[in-house]
Parts: sequence; C-alpha cells; structure tokens
Amino acid sequence: MDRSAAALMAMFDLVVLLLLRGAVVVVESVTDASDARALGVMYTSLNSPPQLSGWAPSGGDPCGNSWKGISCSGSAVTAIQLSGLGLNGSLGYLLSDLLSLKTLDLSDNNINENLPYQLPPNLTYLNLAGNNLSGNLPYSVSSMVSLNYLNLSGNLLSQQIGDVFRNLQDLSELDLSFNKFTGDLPNSFGSLSSLSSLYLQNNQLTGPVNVLANLSLTNLDISNNQFNGWIPQEFSSIQNLEIGGNSFSNAPAPPPPPYMPPPSRPHRARNNTRGPPDTPPSSQGKSKSSPSDNASDKKSLNIGSLIGIVIGSVVAALCIMLAVVVCIRKVHKSKDDHVNNGNDSGRSTAIATVIEKEMQEQRLKTSSMTSLKPITETVIIEKIHGKNGASKRPKVPITATSYTVASLQVATNSFSQDYLVGEGSLGRVYRAEFPNGKVLAIKKVDSAAVSLQEEDNFLEAVSNMSRLRHPNIVTLSGYCVEHGQRLLVYEYIGNGTLHEMLHFSDDSGKMLSWNTRVRVALGTARAVEYLHEVCLPSVVHRNFKSANILLDEELNPHLSDCGLAALTPNTERQVSTEVVGSFGYSAPEFAMSGVYTIKSDVYSFGVVMLELLTGRKPLDSSRVRSEQSLVRWATPQLHDIDALSKMVDPALNGMYPAKSLSRFADIIALCVQPEPEFRPPMSEVVQQLVRLVQRASVIRRCSGDELGYSYRVAEQDSAIADISF
Repeated sequence: MDRSAAALMAMFDLVVLLLLRGAVVVVESVTDASDARALGVMYTSLNSPPQLSGWAPSGGDPCGNSWKGISCSGSAVTAIQLSGLGLNGSLGYLLSDLLSLKTLDLSDNNINENLPYQLPPNLTYLNLAGNNLSGNLPYSVSSMVSLNYLNLSGNLLSQQIGDVFRNLQDLSELDLSFNKFTGDLPNSFGSLSSLSSLYLQNNQLTGPVNVLANLSLTNLDISNNQFNGWIPQEFSSIQNLEIGGNSFSNAPAPPPPPYMPPPSRPHRARNNTRGPPDTPPSSQGKSKSSPSDNASDKKSLNIGSLIGIVIGSVVAALCIMLAVVVCIRKVHKSKDDHVNNGNDSGRSTAIATVIEKEMQEQRLKTSSMTSLKPITETVIIEKIHGKNGASKRPKVPITATSYTVASLQVATNSFSQDYLVGEGSLGRVYRAEFPNGKVLAIKKVDSAAVSLQEEDNFLEAVSNMSRLRHPNIVTLSGYCVEHGQRLLVYEYIGNGTLHEMLHFSDDSGKMLSWNTRVRVALGTARAVEYLHEVCLPSVVHRNFKSANILLDEELNPHLSDCGLAALTPNTERQVSTEVVGSFGYSAPEFAMSGVYTIKSDVYSFGVVMLELLTGRKPLDSSRVRSEQSLVRWATPQLHDIDALSKMVDPALNGMYPAKSLSRFADIIALCVQPEPEFRPPMSEVVQQLVRLVQRASVIRRCSGDELGYSYRVAEQDSAIADISF
C-alpha cells in the first residue's frame, strides 16, 4: 500500500508540474495589450481580409493564436510579414504602439491612402514597396534611428523628399524609386554614413546631386529624373552606377579659378617615364607618335594657355594703368604750374593706390565669373548700390517678372484708393488690372518699414520668395525696384481672408461649414509644413494669422506674406509687438524674449485653429476680462467634452460631428502648449489632420449614409462624410 500511495503521489506531482508548466506557457504567450490593439486596428483598416487567418478586429491574441505573418518574442510582436497577399485598405493609425516591432514587410499588395504619420519607432527593416501609398515621407522617419533597410519603391509618393534622414546612421539600403517625388535632394542624404545602396530612379527629382558625392556607395541608380549640373568625380568609384535619363552637363566640371596657384610640377625625369595606366613603361618614347609625345604636346598646350593668360592679364593691367594716368593728367593739366615735388609724390601714390584697387576689382570680377554655375529659366539682375554706382552686389537669380513702375501705376490707376484691398505691416496692397485682362495684387512696400540694410538685400529676399512653390501659398509672380520704389506682385486671391470670413461676414452664404474649416486647417498646415520642412533653409513665417490666409472661390486656403520676414530680421521685438502680439497670435517665448523659431509658427497656427473652432478673435476687449484672451480662455476646456460643445462657433448652428470636433481640439492643445519643445512639427500636425479626415471617409464608406451632420449632442462620425481632399 505504501508503494502504491507513493506512486500515486508521484503521478499527482507530475500532473501538477505539467499543468503549471502549461499555465506558464499560456501566460507568457498572451500578447501585449497595446500590440494586440494595434494589430486589430490594422486588420480593420485593411478591410478585414479573409487571407489573414487567425486575425481579429479586437480581443485576439496574435502571439498565442499564431496569427498569419506575425512573429513574437514572449508577449511582444517583433515581425509582421505579409508580402504579396493582395491586401488593400490602409495601415491604420496605431502602428506607433508596436514598440518591439523590428520587421514590417507589407510589400506587393494594394494598400492605399497616405503613409501613417507615426510608424513603429524601433524598426530595423521596413518594406512597403509595390503598393498604392500616396502623400510624402512622414516626419516620424527621422526618429527611427535603428532603421537599416527602407524600401518604399513602386508607390504614388509625391512632393519633395522630406529632410528626415539626418539621424539614420545605420541605414544601409534606401529605395524610393518609381514614385513621383519632386524637387532637390535633401541635405540630410549626406548624413547617411552607412548607406551602401541608394535607388532613386524614375521620379521627377531635380537639381544637383553633389550631396551624394561623399557617400560610400556600392549601388546607385538615379536614372530617369531631371537632375542637372555636373556628375561628381566621386561617382567613378561606385561599382554599380546608373545615371541615364537626366540633364547632366556633358562638359567637365568647372576648373579652379585661374588666380589660384597651379599645382607643383613633378620632375622632368619622372614625367618622361609616365604614361597612361594601361601602357607599359617600356613602350614609351619609341616613336614620334608615342603616347609620351602626345602627353608632351598636351603639356605644351597647357603651358601655352597659361602664358597666354599671364600675357593677357599683364596687357589688361597696362591698359588700366595707362587709362588712369591719362585721366589724372587731364584733371591736373590746368594746375601744372602750381604743382611741386611734394604734390607729384602724392599724385604718384594716388595713382598707385587707384591702380592697385582696379587690379583687385579685376581679379575679383574674374574669380566671380569663373565660379558662376549655369542658371536656367531665371532672370539675372545685377544690383548697383551707392550714389555713384561704384560698388556692385553679386548677381541674384530671380524667377519672377520684372515690372516697371509705370506699368504698375497704369494697372492700379496710380495706386488709387479705389484699388486698395488691404494693408499689412510692410505696406498697402492694391488690386492691379492689366491690359491683357490679367488681375494681380501689388504690395507697395513702405520704405519706413524696413531697415537700410534690408533695403540693400531686397532683391535677395525677392529671389528667395520667388522660388516658393506650393498650392497653398500665394505665389510671388513679379517685383519692381525702379526709382526708389520697391513693389511685390502676387497672384490675386479675390474671396477675402479667413479673418474677414470668420469675424466680419454677415452673408449667410459665406458662412464656413465644419468641413470647410477642417479643409482650411489642413491646407494651411501643409503650407507651413512646406516652409518649415521642405524649404532649405527653413522659412519661418513670423506673422502667421488668419488675416494672412486668403480664400479662393472654392474656399481653399492660400498663405500670404511667406518670406517677408527676411526684410526685417533685426526688429523681432518690434515685429512681435506691432504685428503679432497685438492680435494675440504671439507665442509665449516670443512675447517674453523676442526669440522666434518654427515652433512659434506652430503656436500661431494653433491660435488660428482656435479661431476656426470658436469663431472668436484671438484678443477681444469687448468680452469679459476672463474671456478676452482666446488661448487662456479656451485651453483649459479643450479636453472637456461638455465645455467644448459650448465653445463651438454659434455660426455652425450645432452642425458638426462631435468626435471630429474633439480630435480637432486635441490637435489645438498640442500646438498651443507654452513650452515650444513640446509642440509637434508641422508634418505631424498635417498627418493628424489627414488622419481625422481618413477616419471620417472610412466611416462614410462603411455607413452608406447620405450627406448629413450631427448635432453637438450626437456621437456619429458619419456627419463629416462631406469632406473630400
């Protein structure tokens, strides 16, 4: 009996042990809640495809139940590999919650819409090639510092490639080929120290490729773009190189300026034994047509050219000296009887000084001419300063039309009051009607509004502004600098400003619906994103307000005065007081210290979003004291649903989707944070607004409801269905 009892006890202990082990396994296999939730959102966003066996929209266990394509380590999802399964829909909005994910491969599917604004932050491998993704690279790529492989080829990505690669020191392969990217290469490409393979073929990229010159590349394909300039010599060391289908210069790269000292020549004996790399030394110097003789002939030609340059320079210097002497003799001819030896000595010194100055200017002119790069489709303006026209500034490329004062006077009836359409910090704006029927807007810059230094740099500012190209930015199409006048010619947007529409419009037909307000916010955010993150260097607006957002006939936004801050860089505190602060758009750091950054623009953008939400002015002295400052009054209520519903612009008559309103308020709260370092970059603001619209469009497609809106007490997202971007 004792033995039987012992055996039973042993069996019981074994069963218990096995059960405990199984329980441990079960506990360990339960997927992290945030990972499971993120995959559930992805499954729904991909339209719940049946080919994803085991997947569920909620309540599932990806690791424990072995979801198709999912790999785990413990309870954390580490890999998603779903290539070539015919998936469609979008990627969802919770990918950033997959903190342990290292591999994401969704290539060769039919996934569409924009890339999510936040991607898994710790990825080492990301492959989304062969889909229908649109938009641009999200700013969150810049924080994916562990990324080793990035492939987004074969999609519909467009706009300029964002400058997001500076921190990606481990990236070894980057493929952005077969998309619709435009513009120049970002400078941060030059920071990719580990990059060995780069594929950019079949895009619409422009400009030079010098930023790639110092990369240690093994594979480079930049074919079928619109690159120009010279091919860097460093490309000759790249093993697999494709550069066809571009507009590179066929001529060799420009030589060093002629005034630079030539390199020291090797000894003659060494020259006699040097030949082409593929010619053995023993075969050199045996016949009249040998390579050595050809090299000598070329060297003689080079020496002859050098001698010609020297002789030409000497002759030019002698001509200058002769001209100066003749001029001085003519000036002093009538005073010859009164000139003494001391004056002769002084005159000789003056002559020598003038000659030296002229020779220096000649050398500088020669060097500047040799360093000029070819400029296409631009007007070259040489700016002359000083009463006597003695000093000249470098030539400035301007891609805008030069107008005469006379033509602008005719177009504005001599700047008549009847043609006045607005007045800003730098001057008045007039409507201009030209004989060919074209209508433009003329900003007449007040000379008292800019400093003398900035008057000297006016054309440089015009040059920079003329290169800003974005559908939500008012285009600078011309300028005028005649007779001391400085005028800027813009495209004409004739439906008024957002400020007027929100605060002064009595026309019920011009009331802005909720959908329109979201569209205005998104379009304006894209404009600021372009200024901050696409332009190099970044352009800070410094006067962002609803009065500078113009609306066209379709109520699309167009941001004005972009680049004008360059005319007054040394008067920041004055600008903050007179332009920004008085209207309540000023960020705290700007009002207190005069420090203004791109994050200050983000704050001002948040204030404009508050205007769109509440219909109130940023500062309104007609209200009770606690409500005069819009930001101070509204900020504490942005996360209170009940208070938020009472803040909404009464002009909306309660016609808005409640959840969309709450998300809109969340974006505002991020933008108007008092600490600038906590405000998001504009690319993230854009992506959040895009995500707001995407959610609404998905609900619209699923619900099948007709157009409609929900009242402030409703919770139906289908109301925003009318939005289309």
